[in-house]
Amino acid sequence: MDKYSLKGKCAIVTGAAGGIGGAIAKAFKDAGAKVACVDLAVDKIGKDFLPLRCDVSSEAETRSAVDQAAKTFGALHIVVNAAAMRDPTATVTDLDLAAWNRVFAVNVGGAYLMSRWAIPHMVRAGGGSIIHIASQLGTVGTPGRVAYCATKGALITMAKAMASDHAAQGIRVNTLSPGAVETERMILRFGEMQKAREALGPKHLMDRLGLPEEIAAAALFLASDASSFMTGSNLLVDGGYNAV
Repeated sequence: MDKYSLKGKCAIVTGAAGGIGGAIAKAFKDAGAKVACVDLAVDKIGKDFLPLRCDVSSEAETRSAVDQAAKTFGALHIVVNAAAMRDPTATVTDLDLAAWNRVFAVNVGGAYLMSRWAIPHMVRAGGGSIIHIASQLGTVGTPGRVAYCATKGALITMAKAMASDHAAQGIRVNTLSPGAVETERMILRFGEMQKAREALGPKHLMDRLGLPEEIAAAALFLASDASSFMTGSNLLVDGGYNAV
């Protein structure tokens, strides 16, 4: 039996209109799963998925999205919390409270809310896997990204606590921490991908940025039975960024 198969599994991926979330959704579908794609930009979701428009910082909208996915599929086994807002470049003295709270509401609050509603469905299904998409910047800092670093560090510790709470229910909870990845977010921050490659590539031992498909492969590992003895862990797929 293929341990990486998701045949018969039902998954939700938030932030699925983005580069990493979209690649994860595709990898899950290719592995046999039924996949609900949660995002505000549902027009970017492919026809092979269940598109669910949802603001992940909303208690009502997240509950509705999870319930709709579970009702449509008949079960829920996997949740990937990949939704993250574009954080402002700022220090704590530059960043106003509303902006700070908004980054936390989406990056951390979204993972909390989706998990809160999904876990009862996963318990009924006999267990499953929750994956929070964190970052290499969840364990190290970088200038001007105080809110982002704080939220990603919070996700890593949150997963450990959740893993402790729900192991007995057959639910594994891990974080996946990518390095810099070639997505639209890089273009928004640097203006063009080549500038992002020049600025961030040398910070990785492999001297390049990652590809969404490389992160998706790691997410498939965490979602599948291939990682059945893994919970409360942070899987770094960062090209060696954190190694030195």
